[in-house]
Amino acid sequence: MDVSSCLRGPSWMVGSKRMRMASNFRWLLSTLILLYLMKQVNSQKKGTPRDFKCKTQNLQVWNCSWKAPPGHDGVYKVCIENRPHSCYQSEKGNVKIPRLPPGDHEITINLSRGLGSSMSKFLLNEKNVYFTPETPEILTLSADFPTSTLHLKWNDKGSVYPHHSDVIWEIKILHKENTEIIKLITHNTTLTGKDTVHHWSWTSDLPLECATHYVGIRCYIDDRHFSGHKQWRSSDSQTKVFPQDKVIPVGSDITFCCVTQEKVLLAQIGQTNCPLIHLDGENVAIKIRNISVSANSGTNVVFTTDDNMFGTVIFAGYPPDIPQKLNCETYDLKEVICTWNPGRSTALVGPRNTSYTLFESFSGKYVRYKRAEVPTNESYQLFFQMLPDQEIYNFTLSALNPLGQSESTILVNITEKVHPHTPTSIKVKDINSTAVILTWHLPGNFAKIKLLCQVEIIKTDLVRELRNVTVKGVENSSYLIAVDKLKPYTRYTFRIRCSSDTFWKWSKWSNEKQYLTTEAIPSKGPDTWREWSSDGKNLIIYWKPLPIHEANGKILSYNVSCSSDEETQSLSEIPDPQHRAEIQLDKNDYIISVVAKNSAGSSPPSKIASMEIPNDDLKIEQAIGMGNGILLTWNYDPNMTCDYVIKWCNSSRSEPCLMDWKKVPSNSSETVIESDQFRPGVRYNFFLYGCKNQGYQLLRSIIGYIEELAPIVAPNFTVEDTSADSILVKWEDIPVEELRGFLRGYLFYFEKGERDTSKMRGLESGRSDIKVKNITDVSQKTLRIADLQGKTSYHLVLRAYTDGGMGPEKSMFVVTKENSVGLIIAILIPVAVAVLVGVVTSVLCYRKREWIKETFYPDIPNPENCKALQFQKSVCEGNSGLKTLEMNPCTPNNVEVLEARSIVPKIEDTEIISPIAEHPEDHLEAEPENHVVVSYCPPVIEEEIPNPGVDEAGGTSQVIYIDVQSMYQPQAKPEEEQENEPVGGAGYKPQMHLPVTSAVEDLAAEDDLDKTAGYRPQADVNTWHLVSPDSPRSTDSNSEIVSFGSPCSINSRQFLIPPRDEDSPKSNGGGWSFTNFFQNKPND
Repeated sequence: MDVSSCLRGPSWMVGSKRMRMASNFRWLLSTLILLYLMKQVNSQKKGTPRDFKCKTQNLQVWNCSWKAPPGHDGVYKVCIENRPHSCYQSEKGNVKIPRLPPGDHEITINLSRGLGSSMSKFLLNEKNVYFTPETPEILTLSADFPTSTLHLKWNDKGSVYPHHSDVIWEIKILHKENTEIIKLITHNTTLTGKDTVHHWSWTSDLPLECATHYVGIRCYIDDRHFSGHKQWRSSDSQTKVFPQDKVIPVGSDITFCCVTQEKVLLAQIGQTNCPLIHLDGENVAIKIRNISVSANSGTNVVFTTDDNMFGTVIFAGYPPDIPQKLNCETYDLKEVICTWNPGRSTALVGPRNTSYTLFESFSGKYVRYKRAEVPTNESYQLFFQMLPDQEIYNFTLSALNPLGQSESTILVNITEKVHPHTPTSIKVKDINSTAVILTWHLPGNFAKIKLLCQVEIIKTDLVRELRNVTVKGVENSSYLIAVDKLKPYTRYTFRIRCSSDTFWKWSKWSNEKQYLTTEAIPSKGPDTWREWSSDGKNLIIYWKPLPIHEANGKILSYNVSCSSDEETQSLSEIPDPQHRAEIQLDKNDYIISVVAKNSAGSSPPSKIASMEIPNDDLKIEQAIGMGNGILLTWNYDPNMTCDYVIKWCNSSRSEPCLMDWKKVPSNSSETVIESDQFRPGVRYNFFLYGCKNQGYQLLRSIIGYIEELAPIVAPNFTVEDTSADSILVKWEDIPVEELRGFLRGYLFYFEKGERDTSKMRGLESGRSDIKVKNITDVSQKTLRIADLQGKTSYHLVLRAYTDGGMGPEKSMFVVTKENSVGLIIAILIPVAVAVLVGVVTSVLCYRKREWIKETFYPDIPNPENCKALQFQKSVCEGNSGLKTLEMNPCTPNNVEVLEARSIVPKIEDTEIISPIAEHPEDHLEAEPENHVVVSYCPPVIEEEIPNPGVDEAGGTSQVIYIDVQSMYQPQAKPEEEQENEPVGGAGYKPQMHLPVTSAVEDLAAEDDLDKTAGYRPQADVNTWHLVSPDSPRSTDSNSEIVSFGSPCSINSRQFLIPPRDEDSPKSNGGGWSFTNFFQNKPND
């Protein structure tokens, strides 16, 4: 205001221009003032406290600090808003305030200075307070060198904390100060509001002497921080190996070190080299892992230097097992014996061995177990003297060795754990034949308890009997009891063992004591039976020796007597080895009595009736055994008042048949017969008798086997009769001794075979070539084998069988007789067939005779009988219409006449040479008489006449007839034929056409021929018939002149003019055909 006022006074004295200049100045001045004020504000902010932080070490007082502005010294006033009396002054940048409750709190810090003051505000919450526990105080750090163990003791200063808190302590062990941590562990404790001293121990793998160890500890409450450490050090200038003579468990890891000033070259455990671990200086160590059990003398560990060797011994073993099967008992109620099993061997001996201590808690007494070296797993025992009036004992057995300890306890009432010694001095004394007194000695004072003793009684048949008896204990150790219910004259073996009446354990059995009781009179009479002799005059009495339990002594003799209504007859005494007597009696009814005697007296009499009641309705039955015996059954009969008797014997023995017998009560209906004398495969006869008042009656007769076997021999068989198709066989019975079972049938095998070649194998295999007949009718003794082949060898085999199996075989070879009927039939059948074939052939040949004749040996036609040569009258008259038959050219052939029936001049050689032949044929040699050889050449036609006209005009062929002498006589001709036959026509005149050179010659020749006498085969061709289908015909159908082959064969070597019967039938055809054979051709 004033300044403004001073500036405004001159403005009334100037003009408007100056007024504008004053306005600008005021604007500039206000800007400068604003800048100055802003600078003052900023400078004031930079001079205030900042970065306010709080931390605590005891959770009760917070130590808060901040950063003070540089160059601003003054007094800080720290106030907590909304809290009375909560301002604190400090000249430094920190202040301690009490612990604030949870939540946000406004903190104001005022800095007062000479020129002014400044203020800063902060928000403080418990979450932003750092809690750093106080440094733990290590009280002591000690070392136990023999065990390589460090012991640490420290104070947790728990009194400075307001409440209980959990604390985690972190402890670390170091080698080579602050460089190598070898162990880091945590340890948990709780703050109790009081200062507490804590202990912690650590065992080092490396002996403590080998290196310097450092220990550091810090604690954690909210966060972990390092709190400091304390060190210690020890050293030794002598060379040593650590640890010395250490005992460790098997399987452990251990480190050995050698503290020395020399250089170690080699380290060994046993015989094994180990790698070296270098420590400070020349000190070295070795690490052994999973060490094995040591020998009794331990395992050597050796370190070798240039000049010396240093070492130690390690003992690796096991801690003691808990004593097993601890048991405490007494033998005599004077001393307690506790036994146990040590379990697994510790492998430690000598001073390191396990020691045992037995402590009784009620009395406070104990005993130690001292023993020499013993094998492992041996049961140990300790003796503890019993205390008067104390029955219950509480024992604790402790086992201790350097690796650990174990214990086992037992609470026992010693009166219930009595295990007496073995009884001795056993004696036996008679009372009577069935009772004795037994005495023995048992060491111990058992007056307060009762003893339970067991007597074992063994008979001569090894039957054992145990009897328990309770006796009151005595102090003098002598005891006796009475043993009754024995058998007279029986040897017994006695032995004894005892226990308490509450029973814990039996003592061992005493030695055996044998004793024979005295005799008594026999308790029963002998088992008797009787048989009549084979002649029926004497009665034989049998009896069995009395068993020992019924004889009651040694039987000296037997007294046999018989009585009837009239008298009683007594025989002399029969000594013991004899068990049979024979009495001559009639058929009256007698009662037989047998009495046995020993030194004590006579037995009751055994009676049996002599009379035997007949049984007419008796059948023999069969039975088979079961196991070692045979079961017999029968129907109950109330009339049987006494008993049943079954006797049996071997069926092969002679009469009287008796092997043994058995008596069965009268109310029974079955029994099993057993005997040591029974044998498999042996037939036995069993007889069942029923007893009535007046005597015995045979009810059943049975034959049987205990076990059936196969026969041991084959049936003996022979051949009774043989025929061509059958064999009759007969065989004999097999003896009973060799049959060994009931015969069930026979098997008969037969097959074809020769001796020494046929081997009938696999009879039961079902071979098809072996035929089998099963004969089940055992009464059959013959067999006829039919349907066999004659004169054939057969192999026959016969076998018998039972239910026990198939017996051996017997075989023979038989040849059947020759079959005569078959032989006759074999002869007649071919003969009949041959006859039948002959008849059929004859019939066929007869019916086909002409065909056969013409086929195989045809007739040479007689020119005189040839129809082609039978001329008509017109021919004889010289019909000019007829023409000469022309012959086809053919190859000349020889005609041989072997015989001549008429005397004809012999023609040695006649040759006809064809005009066209170039060379004449060679003359044949002279033939024998009546043999005529004629060279014959048929006519050769040189040319043919084309038509009949030309032929009639002039002939061109010439026919020449040559006589051939026939070797047959001329046949008689009918008169008509003889008249017509020319005079000069005797003999066969063949014709030949010879060529001519001119028509004149042909005509002249024709005239000459007409005048010639003989055979002229000329006729009208239209009148000819084709007889032979093989004759060729001109292929020219327009030609009137056709050439035919001669009606007589010119090639045949047969007779040209054979004799012929005029009446024989003529064939229409001369060709061969299969159908012609079955056709009947009519005559011409």
